[in-house]
Amino acid sequence: MRLLIDTNIVLEIILDQEKSEEARALFSNSDTHEFFMSNFSIHSIGIFLFRRNQRNDFKKFINDMLINIGVKIKSLSLDDMGSAISAADSFNLDFDDAYQYATAEKFDLTLVSFDHDFDRTERGRKAPAEIIKEG
Repeated sequence: MRLLIDTNIVLEIILDQEKSEEARALFSNSDTHEFFMSNFSIHSIGIFLFRRNQRNDFKKFINDMLINIGVKIKSLSLDDMGSAISAADSFNLDFDDAYQYATAEKFDLTLVSFDHDFDRTERGRKAPAEIIKEG
């Protein structure tokens, strides 16, 4: 399955939060799934970690996720911003969620997120546990 990993999945792992084990388990199936992240997620994680003076954690994230696991990056062009705006208007999403949604739509990816805001969209979302269960 081709999966777009939302920012909150990665932050759950980095911050070792309540669902971090579920999020980590998702990446143990790298032979079954193809993982993608939006460039917006990469930058958001960088901003978050730099503000917390956790530059080494950002470097570790880049090495672990992008290099070792092989998560691929997808981007929206300026021409695609209309799709993000449309998603925001149609589903009452903020910019980061609209960007993720438009990326998933453009590249026909299954959105993996803990964010329930995607539940009111046409594409929906799956939690890591659902992906793991489906195998």
